[in-house]
Amino acid sequence: MEFRRLGRSGLNVSEISYGNWITHGSQVEDEQAQSCIKAALDAGITTFDTADTYANTAAETVLGKGLKGLRRESLEIFTKVYWPTGPKGPNDSGLSRKHIMESAHASLKRLGTDYVDLYQAHRFDRTVPLEETMLAFADLVRQGKVLYVGVSEWTAEQITQGAALARELKVPFVSNQPQYNMLWRVIEPQVVPASEREGLSQIVWSPIAQGVLTGKYKPGQPFPAGSRATDEKGGANFVQRFLNDEVLERVTKLEPLAAEAGLSLAQLAVAWVLQNPNVASAIIGASRPEQVHENVKAAGVKLEPELLQAIDDVLDGVIERDATLTKSP
Repeated sequence: MEFRRLGRSGLNVSEISYGNWITHGSQVEDEQAQSCIKAALDAGITTFDTADTYANTAAETVLGKGLKGLRRESLEIFTKVYWPTGPKGPNDSGLSRKHIMESAHASLKRLGTDYVDLYQAHRFDRTVPLEETMLAFADLVRQGKVLYVGVSEWTAEQITQGAALARELKVPFVSNQPQYNMLWRVIEPQVVPASEREGLSQIVWSPIAQGVLTGKYKPGQPFPAGSRATDEKGGANFVQRFLNDEVLERVTKLEPLAAEAGLSLAQLAVAWVLQNPNVASAIIGASRPEQVHENVKAAGVKLEPELLQAIDDVLDGVIERDATLTKSP
């Protein structure tokens, strides 16, 4: 495993991190989930990402169980706040001080830890003054319950505004967590330049486009049983945008390029996002331990410029680069 600094901070994170969105506490039984966490640890992954809303809090509990008994200082545990959990009352969502404080304490309890390494605003909240949100994060940092602060799916303007307040409050504001892969590049025009200016790294989710960049979805053929596209618990909604024959045909044409590089298509996809110097870590998920062992082989891989250009040539016409698609609710 290779490691990178998160933003301008001194925190090192594993190039490939393990995330349990959709799978743990929902799509995958607990015993299998624990096997996947163990596989991640065995592969050298030290960075684990979750959120209170995943499986309506169950994912945090599963992760806490999987990491229990390990040396806490050897792990980087990330979680998030914004979406509603529990009864969904009037203060059970968003980035108000009340919701942030209550959510942070509940997350710590579920994770079985005294602190999280990174606490992330899962979206931007236009209904709450940004000063209130950042001050709540600052107080959690002062209390030692949060070491670093990050965000997810914020626009360039929102990142710039948050960074200004973070400097004023002396808060280590270090990361953004966007969707990013060969097909979905909407962060490149604005978010990445703003993040570089403000000292943030990207921790990217969906590097294999919800499984599309593994090559398992074939044009004109039924979706594989048990795949993300057939998951009625929510996964299907996120993968739909990539499931058209034009995209799938282009993805099929990437397979010879991956083979020539000595990589599987999934490994090529994960390695591709790591070629961006503003990316600190690519989050992988898994429903089986073998998937973890497969995807971590992308760590430390250097893709030649000719290969990167060949990928662009194959995907030309189906790559989404519209910066306006990076937006919060």
